[in-house]
Amino acid sequence: MKNVTAALLAILFGVASIAPAIAQTSPPMSSDPSAPLTRADVKADLAAWRAAGFKPPINFERYPANAQQAGRIVAEQSAQAPGQH
Repeated sequence: MKNVTAALLAILFGVASIAPAIAQTSPPMSSDPSAPLTRADVKADLAAWRAAGFKPPINFERYPANAQQAGRIVAEQSAQAPGQH
């Protein structure tokens, strides 16, 4: 009976150890907007906003207008990007 209990506990421990590894999500797909972003995605997004003219530490006095304008530019660029392929 002890051997059966020990074997059962070992199996349960093994399954409990492997389950989190199996349950990990795969890398986000670019076509799924609800997928979590990677650090590289966030850096690329910030670079696009800065290229569109958004400079948070410098233009803080023009913050709402500056951010909205940069957001429109980035949105237009990302809307055009899928059609270029």
